[in-house]
Amino acid sequence: MADLLFNVRNSFYLGAYNTVINEAADLDNLNEVDSIERDCFVYRSYIALGSYDLVISEIRDSAATGLLAVKLLAQYLSNKKSKDDVLAILADWLADSACNRNSMVLLVAGMIHAHEGNYPEALKACHGSNNLELQALCVQVYLKMDRADKAEVQVKSMSAVDDDATLTQLATAWVGQALGGGKVQEAAYVYQELGEKYNYTASLYNGRAVCYMKMGRWEDADHDLQEAFNKDAKDPDTLSNLVTVGLHLGKNVARYQTQLKMVAPNHPNSKRLEAADEAFARAAASIA
Repeated sequence: MADLLFNVRNSFYLGAYNTVINEAADLDNLNEVDSIERDCFVYRSYIALGSYDLVISEIRDSAATGLLAVKLLAQYLSNKKSKDDVLAILADWLADSACNRNSMVLLVAGMIHAHEGNYPEALKACHGSNNLELQALCVQVYLKMDRADKAEVQVKSMSAVDDDATLTQLATAWVGQALGGGKVQEAAYVYQELGEKYNYTASLYNGRAVCYMKMGRWEDADHDLQEAFNKDAKDPDTLSNLVTVGLHLGKNVARYQTQLKMVAPNHPNSKRLEAADEAFARAAASIA
């Protein structure tokens, strides 16, 4: 039986969010379950593009549980609902047997707890499932915990479910980057193969650029990041990586620093740049 949502799902994982929105608009006559999944990917794409208000306004309180979870994610990321309220709602959902088997509820719970740095709770939400997206989130959480060994075991579980799946391939690349050595080159090949198979996205260019940086191939990294910038000039990871590569190549990166602080003030590198600016201002004031 044909998987009608394959292109939508796959485009989302590759970071082609506008493609998700456009392709989903042509998908009619889906059953209720597929319709909800399609809408979840559409609204998650809007979240990835920063359109939080659209998601919050369009998903009604009477919507399916999975969509309500996506709405909660938008409210959390946009600070339209307090952190305490969000965590309380998640706790209620996870304690409810009617909700705690919903993969979107578990995924959003894992994402929010990971964002809060509460990795044990994030793992509790997404661990032990055959759902590839939940398993991929486990991989990301283990890598945030500097447990590449655990992440590698999780990737093997994903391979047992579907070795050729895009998420499995991406997770393999993430772990390869963390393990270092020859695994970094293998990770670069993964990004390249996905780009050639499905079309490159800013996300794929960034992934390969990070591999090139780890291998000391700064010019190659810069080339990929310029391609990523052409795809999406507001992508925070692209701007952050352009700053890093530019500094190594002796380039003027002020433009990218300014853009990064404008489009993603909460990005880790934005905060580091802000702290550096403040330190410079204090030093200048003391000299004056």
